[in-house]
Amino acid sequence: MAHFNGGNGSEPPVYIPDMSENLKIIPVSGLGAYGKNLMVYEYGPDIIIVDCGLMFPRAGMMGIDFVIPNSKYLEQNKDRIRGILITHGHEDHIGGLPYVLPRIGSPTVYATKLTRGLIEVKIEEFKIDKPKLETIKPGDKLRLGAFEVEAFRVNHSIPDCVGFAIRTPDNLVIHTGDYKIDHTPVDEEIIDFGKLSQYAQEGVLALVADSTNVEVEGYTPSEKVIGETFKNLFHAAKARVILATFASQINRIQQVIDAADDTGRKVLVTGRSMEKNIEVATRLGYLKIKPSTFVTVRDAKNMPDSRIAVLSTGSQGEGNSALARMASGEHQIIQIKKGDTVIISASQIPGNESSVSGIINNLFKLGANVIYGHKVDVHVSGHAAKEEMKMMIDVLRPRYVFPAHGEDRHLVLHGRLAESVGYLPENTIIAEDGMVFEFDKTGKYKLAPKRVPSGYVMVDGSGIGDVGNIVLRDRQAMSQDGIFVIIATVNHVTGELVTSPDLISRGFIYMRAHEELVHKTRAEVKRLFKMYNDQHRADWDLIKTKIRDDIGGFLYSHTRRRPMIIPVVIEV
Repeated sequence: MAHFNGGNGSEPPVYIPDMSENLKIIPVSGLGAYGKNLMVYEYGPDIIIVDCGLMFPRAGMMGIDFVIPNSKYLEQNKDRIRGILITHGHEDHIGGLPYVLPRIGSPTVYATKLTRGLIEVKIEEFKIDKPKLETIKPGDKLRLGAFEVEAFRVNHSIPDCVGFAIRTPDNLVIHTGDYKIDHTPVDEEIIDFGKLSQYAQEGVLALVADSTNVEVEGYTPSEKVIGETFKNLFHAAKARVILATFASQINRIQQVIDAADDTGRKVLVTGRSMEKNIEVATRLGYLKIKPSTFVTVRDAKNMPDSRIAVLSTGSQGEGNSALARMASGEHQIIQIKKGDTVIISASQIPGNESSVSGIINNLFKLGANVIYGHKVDVHVSGHAAKEEMKMMIDVLRPRYVFPAHGEDRHLVLHGRLAESVGYLPENTIIAEDGMVFEFDKTGKYKLAPKRVPSGYVMVDGSGIGDVGNIVLRDRQAMSQDGIFVIIATVNHVTGELVTSPDLISRGFIYMRAHEELVHKTRAEVKRLFKMYNDQHRADWDLIKTKIRDDIGGFLYSHTRRRPMIIPVVIEV
């Protein structure tokens, strides 16, 4: 198995493309983590991009809303981009578009009808001027510079998913996107094995494939499995049913609606993204809903709880989601009652476990019966398990297996899975974000000595990329040991203290309960200030740095805690 490591993927933009007419595969973002998927393919002067997603913040990314791909390399080469190809409409594949598109010259985005509809909702929210969007369908072929790209149907947990057959003058690469092999999908559209067989006959250089469920034995169950589970749970519930899932899980939403119709319940939708996605999917024909199925808040208030089903966002514990606000008692419309049945229909994305657990605990405290996890079939994965992954390799028989879409262990295990079906270690490529793989006309590849910029770009409110590791470390320090502010008012002429320093503690100590330490600290600040001012007259930046370091040590010696020390000098 060909492993490539070294560096953390966040180096300066040192890779300079040589424009050679060889295929280059560049995983700019999305390897080693769930989310922010963005893969680049190059041939000569031409670049195409597959997917542009976002990632939910990991534990420790305090205050961060989302993480998006690093687009610096694409910004530097935006004149070479011939298009962006989108596999499906989940956030980890489309969520980065509103942030990245304006930075890279707004190239044309190619997506299937439903995926395009979901992208349009995002584009509208961000008020991006005149985005170039083109609708494609399975079987369509696109000429994008030197590339000929053909979309082929795959199954996942949302309708209208495709993979891409990417042809250059020399080779063929299959990019699966997220997939599973579902013989009874909710939308009755199965993966196109005929196309896959044709590609195999043509000869596949590399299979760039989903690795998410490589640890799961056997086959992933069909999405239809949970339809009966929903109906049984809706029948058994004596009061309201509140079901939380991803707003983009259109197939899942259809089954909730079907279960409600089957059990005589009306559906109340809460969560802005859920409402918008249902509107788009219904308008485009991907959701089949009777006009009488949905009810307003006013109608629901006049109905017995046993006839109400609530469809909600918040399955990942998102702080401002509808379910999170219900669990905290802050939802404006829905208050959890004793006897409510709450169903969390999703698996937890790594990093969200604590948030989801907190919501579940609060729901139990409020008297709800919470159904979650694997004890009952309320969630089915959209990703291929081991046997399906073997089948994809066996059908296509690529020269190289290139694991994608997964954490580091999933990529490595996917490589081992390929070896278990006869691949040599040198024919499995375990990559990291930012690496550049160049394939010559004979199909041999080499790894470029330099990488493209990758790493995290964090979105915090309206700020994009202005919060980095230093700011995160500061936030972590403040959350762990608090802040200690020292305010020194000094004479502008003499530089001497005018009054005794003011001390402010937030999250460090309660000052009234630690008066002795406060007095000692104030005396130490006075001593240090006089000493350093004598040595470095009115060089306030240097004096503040020295006081910060010394007081940090002083407080640690008394408390064994290291608060963030913020010295402030005010001249009067």
